Amino acid sequence: MKRNHFWSLAAYIGVLVVAMNVGAMAQGPTQLSFNGLINDYTAPSSGWEVRGEWSLSVKGDSGKADFSAEVNMVHSDIWLVLNGLTATRNQHTHHINLSDGVVTTLSNGFRVTGTATVTSNGSPAAFGGASPVQIDITGGSSVAFSNIQITFGSPGSGHFGSQALNGVVTNPK
Repeated sequence: MKRNHFWSLAAYIGVLVVAMNVGAMAQGPTQLSFNGLINDYTAPSSGWEVRGEWSLSVKGDSGKADFSAEVNMVHSDIWLVLNGLTATRNQHTHHINLSDGVVTTLSNGFRVTGTATVTSNGSPAAFGGASPVQIDITGGSSVAFSNIQITFGSPGSGHFGSQALNGVVTNPK
């Protein structure tokens, strides 16, 4: 008798587990969120240090993502040496926002592309305030999502440079 109770209880728990998993699948994919830090230098000829925080949310299986970054830029020490120690650092801030960027898969992560709005010290950036941008979130065999690269197209590349700005993923969810 005890043995029949055990098997009945085990079968009930198995059915319950299957039902919960089917219910979870019916809710659809969840949103993926990432954030981290940008910490890079542009080419010595333009000589900017770029530092700040960023976040990115992939909207389920819609193929869309939102990105935002807040960065500080200041001329680097090497730029001051190359341009005379009396040159100014020209520190300033940027807010970079991309809504509904297109998500594509990479072999080691994913890419988000679209047109970002860019401010400079709270006003539209001097290049017009909008620029194409490519954001790559990649990783390796030990950490699936560990790196970010942000590459601006023209006209933003005239200020940020044509090489990618590099950073780190600190909190994938």
